[in-house]
Amino acid sequence: MRAIEALQFPDVKPAEIKSLPPEVRLVDPRDLWVDERYQRGLSDRSVRLIRKIVTEWDWAAFKPPVVTEVDGCLAVLDGQHTAIAAVTHGGITRMPIMVVETGRHELRAQAFVRHNRDRIQVTATQLHTAMVAAGDEDALTIAQVCERAGLTILKNPPPFARFKPGETMAISTISAVVSRRHAAGARRVLEVCVKGGAAPVSAALIRAVEHLLFAKEYAGEIEPERISLLISARLSTLEQEAQRFAAERKMPVWRALASVIYMNRRKAR
Repeated sequence: MRAIEALQFPDVKPAEIKSLPPEVRLVDPRDLWVDERYQRGLSDRSVRLIRKIVTEWDWAAFKPPVVTEVDGCLAVLDGQHTAIAAVTHGGITRMPIMVVETGRHELRAQAFVRHNRDRIQVTATQLHTAMVAAGDEDALTIAQVCERAGLTILKNPPPFARFKPGETMAISTISAVVSRRHAAGARRVLEVCVKGGAAPVSAALIRAVEHLLFAKEYAGEIEPERISLLISARLSTLEQEAQRFAAERKMPVWRALASVIYMNRRKAR
């Protein structure tokens, strides 16, 4: 761990603070309200998230909703899903909230926008790293598969996108391959990419290699070593051909890349 340190911004003038700091209160979540004039309705994704929060409620993962007082009511600015989950849970009779002053409706809407705009979303690779640290079984399996295949999962993109051979950000694709092919099959796929020296090992390449190794139309038709050799010798050219092929045939790039690799299987040097 390290202490929080200030960043140096010579060209930045700090804002004049005109609002009051938030007030922390303990309230019954059923006393919270939602202003539907600017709050989002509940989508299918919202409902799934609320179900997840209810079934996995943990105060260690809790973030207090931010609310403001409107005509004697506490209106949620940020944390609607948490508030609804607390009421749905049924066992949360008191929870902390942060109360801020906003005044007019326009200012409340502006506050809502800033809470949902001025934030950095956690990337899939950052989340994977955290899940490994937390001991998540699936994340640990993925990490082990990648390590044994010689693949390095980066938490953040490298400067100027200068990837080294065997580096990747395609954690979602890798997770899906592990789910479909299990650890041994996923390792075969990733080893082919790593031995080919791909930089980065892209999601399209992973899907293409998986297709070549396991799809009925290709399985056994091209050796893994031949695929690695093609990747090493001609990847940039193959990717360009795949882009054109995908556009002409209106197919996903990864499927086009698999086709192009197969069609060029005798050209590796």
